[in-house]
Amino acid sequence: MHELTRRDFLKAAAAAAGGRHVIAAGRTADARAVLYNGIALADPWPPRNRVLDEVLRDPPYLSDPPSVIPIDLGRQLLVDDFLVEESTLNRVFHRARYHPGNPILRPETAWELRDEYAERTNTPSNPAAMVFSDGVFYDTADRTYKMWYMGGYQQQTCLALSHDGLTWERPSFDVIRGTNIVYRDLRDSSTVWLDLADEDPSRRYKMTSYNGSENGILLFESADGIHWRRVGKTGPTGDRSTMFWNPFRKVWVFSLRAEQLGGAGRYRRYWESPDFASTRWREDEPTPWIKADLLDARRPEINTRAELYTLDCVAYESLFLGLFTIFRGERDVREKPNDICVGFSRDGFHWSRPDRRAFLGVSEHVGDWNWANVQSAGGCCLIVGDQLYFYVSGRRGRPGTNLPGVCSTGLATLRRDGFASLTDAEPEGQRRARRIAPGQPAHAITTRPLRFSGQRLFVNAEMSAGELRAEVLDPNGRVLAPFSCERCRPFSGDSTRREISWDGGAPLGQLRGEVVRLRFYVTRGHLFSFWVTDSPSGASHGYVAAGGPGFSRATDD
Repeated sequence: MHELTRRDFLKAAAAAAGGRHVIAAGRTADARAVLYNGIALADPWPPRNRVLDEVLRDPPYLSDPPSVIPIDLGRQLLVDDFLVEESTLNRVFHRARYHPGNPILRPETAWELRDEYAERTNTPSNPAAMVFSDGVFYDTADRTYKMWYMGGYQQQTCLALSHDGLTWERPSFDVIRGTNIVYRDLRDSSTVWLDLADEDPSRRYKMTSYNGSENGILLFESADGIHWRRVGKTGPTGDRSTMFWNPFRKVWVFSLRAEQLGGAGRYRRYWESPDFASTRWREDEPTPWIKADLLDARRPEINTRAELYTLDCVAYESLFLGLFTIFRGERDVREKPNDICVGFSRDGFHWSRPDRRAFLGVSEHVGDWNWANVQSAGGCCLIVGDQLYFYVSGRRGRPGTNLPGVCSTGLATLRRDGFASLTDAEPEGQRRARRIAPGQPAHAITTRPLRFSGQRLFVNAEMSAGELRAEVLDPNGRVLAPFSCERCRPFSGDSTRREISWDGGAPLGQLRGEVVRLRFYVTRGHLFSFWVTDSPSGASHGYVAAGGPGFSRATDD
């Protein structure tokens, strides 16, 4: 590797930048919409006439990435090879860990203990205080964690509050006096969303609730998340359909249950709308989206093909996080042991699911709060300090039957950005990252061509037993002298937000707007993400999922 003068660098950068002409913000010369990360969307969008493959294909942006990737928005997670061109490191995927005090919310009140169906059929009751999607958000207005959940099995929607995300209270509201019920009608699946993008305070909260008798999803809005007014109804769909906000494109996305032909089971259809209240579709309009496939394992005692039970999504930093609830069959002696896998999308439609293990699993110990069934919450996760909080429903089940038993809400945690890391360690039983380009230095990754407008490089890395260094290259892979590996101040330790700098005081900001590559050297450690920002504190300007303490907006500013 030889060093390069700034004059030579600027010439090379100008040549690399000439491959695509942007004629207006978000539009290219071929008139296709271009996302914040350089991905050009297909026309029409979303894609039509899709056939869902038996094995999920890589997203088109992985097989044909942008020639230059802008990285001004959010932390750049290393969950796939979108940012990585050359690597001699291994990619390791990490799973969330359940909180030892689970469940953090269990049925206690008279309305949570009630099961109307059990009363009518004289069968065992199934008390419930569980998120069934619903939603868990941190409300920036009053600095409070808020959890909407099913109170009483398929009975009504309740709201619990917390100041730490661990201990929850049931305030008394006036919808039904003396209770924390905020929506009194019988319900199945529901989703609640804290909408910080809507400037009308009367529409600050959005809610969907599946209604079988009306063959669709009922749409509600609220100023306080307590008093709801109905504003519309969607087209036909099945139960367990959910929704989420796509802030990158400013559309509401509906994740719709559908049934595969030939008895192959549940899958998802897709519908998007810029206006929540006017969302409507005909039966044949939503496009096929995604399903479980042959790589989703079967439970050996059931040996049933896996199905996609539901899909909750959220914008997290610079991509979409998807929580895939996978149905793996059911027997009469145990209620369906659904578990949750994780997936990622950089265009909001195509998904990468490189790790098919359960990210949030069921317990195999009879009597545990989550022995029978685990499903995700709307909003997916919150950022709490250096951790992500995932709230899930868990059903204890009734051994010897397929009844859900006691239905509660639990918590699991993960390191911030901690879904995957690049490491020089050998992963145990996991899929490795691609090893390409024999000339690549040992223990290193080199990115694709990037462009940024910030001036500070940050990383999220665990290097307690080793060190991390970085250098900046021109588009052709030649090292820029002020930003070489030798001049980089090595990072040792463990931090979810650590600035990387170089001796000599050369400001990274002198390269803003230019096309460069970054190379990271990882020795005895893990690199989770990197980003370039103008913030001395390391604010990424990415999306913060369902929020968290310290964030006053929907982005990390």
